[in-house]
Amino acid sequence: MARIAYVNGEYVPLDEAKISILDRGFIFADSIYEVTAVIDGGLIDSDLHMARLERSLGEIGMPMPVPASEIVAIERVLMEKNGLTNGMIYLQVTRGAVERDFPFPARDTPQSLVMFTVEKDLANDPVAETGIRVKSVPDLRWARRDIKSTALLAQVLAKQAARAEGCGEAWMLEGDTVTEGGSSTAYIVTADKRLITRPLSQKVLPGCTRAALLALIAEGGATLEERPFTLDEAKQASEAFITGAGALVMPVVGIDDVTLGDGKPGPVTRRLRTLYIEQARRQAAEQAGG
Repeated sequence: MARIAYVNGEYVPLDEAKISILDRGFIFADSIYEVTAVIDGGLIDSDLHMARLERSLGEIGMPMPVPASEIVAIERVLMEKNGLTNGMIYLQVTRGAVERDFPFPARDTPQSLVMFTVEKDLANDPVAETGIRVKSVPDLRWARRDIKSTALLAQVLAKQAARAEGCGEAWMLEGDTVTEGGSSTAYIVTADKRLITRPLSQKVLPGCTRAALLALIAEGGATLEERPFTLDEAKQASEAFITGAGALVMPVVGIDDVTLGDGKPGPVTRRLRTLYIEQARRQAAEQAGG
């Protein structure tokens, strides 16, 4: 089956999908994106993703291209056309295509909206059984990290540095403090089961998976402590993990040259991953029944 993409009102084969070279998303990264997980045919945390999309667009003075309900409807058509049961849907909204100039174009300039799907069995990812290692790198990003911008060069470089050393993610540092992962939220777990992650601010992206997971912390047998943590503190932690739409809850078993615990995913992390996937599957069942 040929993969089908959505481009500005049309469903087209992915290899035929085209956008203008004058599009401001291409020229200036003047655009916002979202990635939503699909598990058992359900859109996971969809309301959270649509709310974050609208907020990010508003922070750069851009409206929603169409109502959130219409975006979700398009996502469902893409799922059907691609036979997608498990994976992700990527969407990107730009300020449109006009002659190259830094200031915003006229308000009536048509925005661009593109979407495509990726097939992956997120809930049964074998990597979650062994966990990943992360590499620490300097945080080179701009100041408004709470905006889900497509300006991702710093993250590209961070993740490439991580891959070069066989790591599954990069943890970015300001001084000796961990901000977040290249495309994830970072967490550590102490011996007394305190789960530590940074509070929301302009320094970090407000993760949708993070928001859904935090409601499960108590059930997972941990207590939440929202504060910054240092790299040294992380290396001394009992457990660590990341969250994100493409990772769900992914154990971290090593940081740089330090192995955490016995080098295997810890019990708190495993429990939280199970709880999150169970909740996701309930969402999918509700959508199927609705």
